[in-house]
Amino acid sequence: MFLKKQYIYSETLGVCKVENIVQLPAGKNGNVPYYVLRPEFEKEKVSYIPVEEHQVVLREMFSEEEARALEQDPHLKENVKLKEAVDFVLHRRRESNGTGNS
Repeated sequence: MFLKKQYIYSETLGVCKVENIVQLPAGKNGNVPYYVLRPEFEKEKVSYIPVEEHQVVLREMFSEEEARALEQDPHLKENVKLKEAVDFVLHRRRESNGTGNS
């Protein structure tokens, strides 16, 4: 389970921030927990994805090592969402180091 305020990667939405985890009514099943996701590069959008049994592939954000390996993939530029995620991980790290470069 992801945590509130955590950045994650969705294959369909790209880099997302878990804004909240809410309970929504689901008929006979009672309330079901949903992630409230806000795509980092489309902040006007909001998606509600069930915490369990979701169809969308969600994963923790890439580590810097994973991002560097993906950066070398010649097919990276064909997948805009994945390229944005790699750039997000590498750019965010540079900012936190205060170096501006690696």
